Amino acid sequence: MTEVKVIGAGLAGCEAAWQLANRGISVRLYEMKPAKMTPAHHSTDFAELVCSNSFRGDRLENAVGLLKEELRRLGSLIMACADETRVEAGGCLAVNRYGFSGLVTERIHSHPNITVVSQEVTQVPQGPVIIATGPLTSDALSDAIAVYFGNAKYLNFFDAAAPLVSFDSLNMDRAWFASRYDRGTADYVNCAMDEAEYKAFVAELAAAQEAEVHGFEDNMVFEGCMPVEVMARRGEDTLRFGPLKPVGLKDPKTGKEPYAVVQLRKDNADGSIYNMVGFQTHLKFPEQRRVFSMIPALRQAEFVRYGVMHRNTFLDSPRLLDACYADRRDPLVAFAGQMTGVEGYVESTASGYLAAVAMAAKVQGKPLPEVSNQTAIGALARYISDESVVNFQPMNINFGIIAPLGYKVKGKANKNLAIANRALEQLAQLQT
Repeated sequence: MTEVKVIGAGLAGCEAAWQLANRGISVRLYEMKPAKMTPAHHSTDFAELVCSNSFRGDRLENAVGLLKEELRRLGSLIMACADETRVEAGGCLAVNRYGFSGLVTERIHSHPNITVVSQEVTQVPQGPVIIATGPLTSDALSDAIAVYFGNAKYLNFFDAAAPLVSFDSLNMDRAWFASRYDRGTADYVNCAMDEAEYKAFVAELAAAQEAEVHGFEDNMVFEGCMPVEVMARRGEDTLRFGPLKPVGLKDPKTGKEPYAVVQLRKDNADGSIYNMVGFQTHLKFPEQRRVFSMIPALRQAEFVRYGVMHRNTFLDSPRLLDACYADRRDPLVAFAGQMTGVEGYVESTASGYLAAVAMAAKVQGKPLPEVSNQTAIGALARYISDESVVNFQPMNINFGIIAPLGYKVKGKANKNLAIANRALEQLAQLQT
């Protein structure tokens, strides 16, 4: 039986290992935990969610919702485990953080074609191999990858995780349950702020002391994971038009939209822990308690986990990788996950899926999957391998990178839905 090595048991690595194993290929999955942990890791389980517990929107009019549906139809392990451990979050797919990772770990360990090796890999192995060590790639392997590519440019930025608070410690006299525009069920705790409270909060947030992060600069932070204090420094109203926007959230006590709203999302199945939505941060822990407690509903909040900042490293993929996430020079050495420049849980999963399906075809002597950029999974792969992209930056899936319809559809939602329906019709090309 052919053996493929997969390095890293995060979302992309677990998806890749599963897809290879289900195609009759022997997989040796290497994971450095628990022997070696990083500051962002808190669990020994695979597919650990080190930032939010949300997989974002779940509607077909939303690009990430389309990508999720494509993966479901293609037999994704990660999506199956996410659906089985979901917690209510309005129109989003959020999961019980520990239940999700535990289920992925259990399924990986129970697959007869997968052998798990608890060991840090410090060199790029000879192919066939898929390297999916993610944004927290160890220094040794990161250096080895740079050498492997002839010291080609590696790009770095920093990622930030939001704090978690206990539900019992919230002041619900200043908060209420609702989802924006009352879509779905009332799954978010909405913490109102009036104008004076908001302005005082933003002023303190902008001036708060940050933890020391070697080499950190504001312009190195990916916009989709911007620390809340960096947003506060960009202008008094930046947060009100970002994560604290009150649009579509009427306070039942007043019948009006507040000046600003901090949303909390359920982080576990019991609803005892909530995530501060959009509050990724690298403030010092005492500063987080001091400043975030200025939010009226969080005056006496118990912080179960403070926000943390960690390094994120990714390749200059358009110059290095093809549309199957493989080294342009050696098709039996592939990469997957955030290190390829895809951004987000679902996007990382999609890269692991496609890298594995392509690798399986190569080692079994079958035709490579025809990846259409009319699908979300294909468009993402085309983006990271597009040599015309000069200033490459991490990318979430969006309708802007999916092939246009070629005809006009009235209304943005209707147009997006038409693109989504066309994409789902194209999936047969990937079902190998």
